[in-house]
Amino acid sequence: MTHHQIRRGAYYDSVVLMQLQRALSVLPGIHDAGVVMATPANLELLSANGFALADIVTTPDDLLIMVRAESDVAATEALAQIDALLARKRASSVDADYQHKSLAAAAQAMPAANWVLVSVPGRFAAQVAHEALDLGKHVFLYSNNVSLADEVALKQSARAKGLLVMGPDCGTAIINGIGLGFANRVRHVGVGDATGIGIVGASGTGLQAVTSEIHRLGGSITHAIGTGGRDLKAEVGGITALQALAVLAHDPATAVIAFISKPPSPDVAARLLDAARAIAKPVIIHFIGYPAPAQQLGNLYFAHNLRETAALATRIKNQEPRAKNQEPRTKSQESSAKSQSSRIEDQHLASSNLDSWFLALGSLFVRGLFSGGTLAYESLLALQVVLAPIYSNSPIRPEQALPDARHSIGHCIIDMGEDEFTQGRLHPMMDYDLRLRRIRQEAADPSVGLILLDVVLGEGSHPDPASELAPVIAEVKAKRPTLEVVIIMIGTDDDAQGQHAQIARLSDAGARVFHSVDAAVGFMAQAYPSHFKNEYPPVALSSLTASPNGLTAINVGLSSFYDSLRSQGASVAHVDWRPPAAGNERLAGILARMKRKS
Repeated sequence: MTHHQIRRGAYYDSVVLMQLQRALSVLPGIHDAGVVMATPANLELLSANGFALADIVTTPDDLLIMVRAESDVAATEALAQIDALLARKRASSVDADYQHKSLAAAAQAMPAANWVLVSVPGRFAAQVAHEALDLGKHVFLYSNNVSLADEVALKQSARAKGLLVMGPDCGTAIINGIGLGFANRVRHVGVGDATGIGIVGASGTGLQAVTSEIHRLGGSITHAIGTGGRDLKAEVGGITALQALAVLAHDPATAVIAFISKPPSPDVAARLLDAARAIAKPVIIHFIGYPAPAQQLGNLYFAHNLRETAALATRIKNQEPRAKNQEPRTKSQESSAKSQSSRIEDQHLASSNLDSWFLALGSLFVRGLFSGGTLAYESLLALQVVLAPIYSNSPIRPEQALPDARHSIGHCIIDMGEDEFTQGRLHPMMDYDLRLRRIRQEAADPSVGLILLDVVLGEGSHPDPASELAPVIAEVKAKRPTLEVVIIMIGTDDDAQGQHAQIARLSDAGARVFHSVDAAVGFMAQAYPSHFKNEYPPVALSSLTASPNGLTAINVGLSSFYDSLRSQGASVAHVDWRPPAAGNERLAGILARMKRKS
């Protein structure tokens, strides 16, 4: 037998509803119970669980209680206990002195509060979050089912005010050692210690996994800033993520930054990585499912999974990272090393005049001319982090497609092993003629600052690549001394071409030779500095953290979040929130407009 009860316009938070449902389910003679606010999604779930709803008429603001019992008597007796069960479940743990009827009243009673936690139903959450921003508070927006348009409006408003909105649907954050939402108790580093790890995450469980692993490895967390899952969509543009990076970049306690998320939109990923490159701290990047462009590009380190993210952050924090992508040996160094091992050694960048060279090169184009398709693809994958836009005849994304591979535009990576270059000709690993012509063509363009080449040694390849390449490199360098030629050399000491002799001759001609795409692109990443400019008011670090108890906050919604904050030693007030106008959205809208005008 199925019986139900409707309570019109009654609001209870999700924890109370869950507790009531469990209490009803264990009563004598009850087989199942459902206790929900009667939204369409909840009604659909009840129906899927076998509750008949055909004759029930509700609105989303109604509380619907259903029981499936072995008899009418059992069902009637269960429903008769609802008020007693609700009274027991609503007995609040919130201290009377810290419970308020409105956010404004709570803010007046606790003016030091710099955070507002919002966990009310999604259709009301944006209004509460806007009110918090108007009061000058940062927002942890746990609520989901907030529209994308509302999210954009909230984050744009917060950015203009120098405030943060974490969320919507932000499940996890740690601010100044205090966990918000679903956070773990982890080791904390205080202001000024300069030994902590700061984290930005669009993934709540990802933040938990990384912070817990860092704790297990002996590391400490300064802040873990959640963004909400949609922040990295093109429509939102990574507003909170960019703000969070800036906060951690200026935090004196944060020595290393980690950034984890599901794959961002390509444009947002490019901007985030460009912003991360502008930070004078190591940044570990893990975009889940996004192919890592390299192991390291300057201050950026790329991890393949959450555990590796934590391990990299901890290792780099514990030991000053050694520069990995560095300049190859100079001509004089190469000459003095001829009697030694012929392996390629990356040398420290000479600092004499590189600053002015980097400045000049940073405004010019890169043209990559490759014989190997995989090397071209890997170079494009890595360089798209540094250079944008970038084009190719073998693009990774549609917008990177080069209209005509015979004519470069902007930054380009050309795979000269593609069919358009090899019809009736030998593969470019054997025949260098087209590449030599293209080198001269690119070098004659004053907007080109760097030519990137691969030289692949081994069986079947050109027997002596340097014999053809070196004279052309010397020729174009004589005409344009500031033009850079960078070569990725693939081969071994035992190849018939003689790797050591090839490197020496190409270096003498003026090329910089590297042993891998990683090393070459790492060098280029230094030559092409970040163009990121933070064009909006920065979030004041002190406004996030200034509190003798780690955090001072106002909680609007789930009382369990109040309990969590209190148990961690935070100062917190609670708002006993109810839907405005008893849930009547039209009337609530009128009241909100009247409030704004007043």
